[in-house]
Amino acid sequence: MKVIVFDMDGVLVDPTDSFRRAVIETVRHFTGHETTYARIAAIKNEGGYNDDADVSLRIVRELGFEATRDQVNEVGMRLFWGENRDGFVREERWLPKEGVLERLSEQARLAIFTGRGHTTASHTLGRFCPKIEFDPVMVSDHTFPLKPAPDGLLRILARHPGADAVYVGDTIDDARSARAASLPFIGIAAADAPHRDETIDLFEAEGARAILESVNELEQALEHVYGA
Repeated sequence: MKVIVFDMDGVLVDPTDSFRRAVIETVRHFTGHETTYARIAAIKNEGGYNDDADVSLRIVRELGFEATRDQVNEVGMRLFWGENRDGFVREERWLPKEGVLERLSEQARLAIFTGRGHTTASHTLGRFCPKIEFDPVMVSDHTFPLKPAPDGLLRILARHPGADAVYVGDTIDDARSARAASLPFIGIAAADAPHRDETIDLFEAEGARAILESVNELEQALEHVYGA
């Protein structure tokens, strides 16, 4: 049995105008200054910043202002959801083309290991791919350490004992989590992603089996990973 484990943001969903924009506007809220998508990407490439609240807090403090993590998280989530789910969440863009996940599900079980919480993950999956089964969906609400810790991946492997699994992600934390779980890693580095060359170097240093521009290239890449 094969299992394909997906990260969500940057792999299945483009978070540029939702979560990343929320970081930019959260920083503006606390500091009056505007940060950049490139700065966010650079921080994530350092590793250990799987939660965007930590990114926001880091930038706020770099700019010489003070806030608590709870404060930046509350503002960021309010911006993301809006008053009636009319916030930046509306701007999320689904990345897999029609039929890609359906075809993959015919050859493997699909699962998710994401830094999102249950509510945001469920909302997006229900909106864009309600008929695709991901089993399990491991989210940050579960009681285990966040990536780069491998605990979420290990729980997925325990759900599918003996499976031939692979993890598909877009950050160094994803790559390190896969390595710690002894799973093959496939990195996604979009052509227009800030600090793309640095990200590719990091993936290669972590032993990525393949580095793709999009999840839509995954079917062909899996032929090399699985030798099929």
